[in-house]
Amino acid sequence: MKIRYYILYGLLLPVILFSGCEKADEYVSSPTANFEALWKIVDENYCFFEYKDIDWDEVHERYRVQISDTMSRYTMFDVLASMLNELKDGHTNLISSFDMSRYWAWYEDYAPNFYKDVQSRYLGTNYKIAGGLKYTRLADDEFGYVYYGSFSSGVGEANLDEMFLYFKDCKGLIFDVRDNGGGSLTYADRIAARFMEERMLTGYIQHKTGKGHADFSDPYPIYLSPTMDHVRWLRPTVVLTNRHCFSSANDFVQKMMLMPYVTVIGDRTGGGSGLPFTSELPNGWSVRFSASPMLDASKQNTEFGINPDINVQMTSGDIQRGKDTLIESAISFLKEQTNGK
Repeated sequence: MKIRYYILYGLLLPVILFSGCEKADEYVSSPTANFEALWKIVDENYCFFEYKDIDWDEVHERYRVQISDTMSRYTMFDVLASMLNELKDGHTNLISSFDMSRYWAWYEDYAPNFYKDVQSRYLGTNYKIAGGLKYTRLADDEFGYVYYGSFSSGVGEANLDEMFLYFKDCKGLIFDVRDNGGGSLTYADRIAARFMEERMLTGYIQHKTGKGHADFSDPYPIYLSPTMDHVRWLRPTVVLTNRHCFSSANDFVQKMMLMPYVTVIGDRTGGGSGLPFTSELPNGWSVRFSASPMLDASKQNTEFGINPDINVQMTSGDIQRGKDTLIESAISFLKEQTNGK
């Protein structure tokens, strides 16, 4: 076992790199050995067993009988991937040289509430691009509109300054993160800090302290401070969400809901509040899983998503007319908020 340490939000977090057991020669690369190694790694380090009420011992018994040392690596991969899907976690993956397992049911049974062909009519073809941000003005230039499709797309302080300066005469702002599957927490914090007036508590993080399912550190507070030396936006703002907002996008929405001028409109986010770590199986495959729970400012878990302030669903009539129900609702809401201003 190897341990590396990373600093996140001022907290020294251990990242545990396993070869599958305490002794390197205890396991070999057989399907049985890899099954037991994977089950044990997850058993000792996954962070949502109690929250999701998962009986991991029962899962072991159910999947162990499906493993045979004569099975092919492809069949073994499918069985191990199915076992991991019992966690119902979009941050959990089994990674081999030929495939990567993934759990997508956290959004598959929900309405999309985002149609690129419809949304692109609002952006048009003359929109601005600053880093990962696409932006324009809507409603006779009354309101700014920003689409940010991935927190993996870089956004610098200069990008944000230029965007907000472009919106300097706008009364309000629509910040659309629908279909944003996450990425860097740094970009989430960088953007959220532009909507703040003062330093505030935005959440908590924990890490495992032992092998038990309930062995966690005390919640460690996370604070975010406003970006005082850059342009800030302290006017009415709507954040648009759908079920495809996951991981750092979920974290961004959670932080934005704390801002005094921000209202979240749309559908429940996808969740994904566990900070993922990676370990290795005896045969060289990797497993990625949620190991450190991140909580909101009330110490509540957001693993299953965050409800919007105002729930709005795309309607079939609007879609047929080329209208985005959520964007139209945001414009109507902002007009009410800025009436006469």
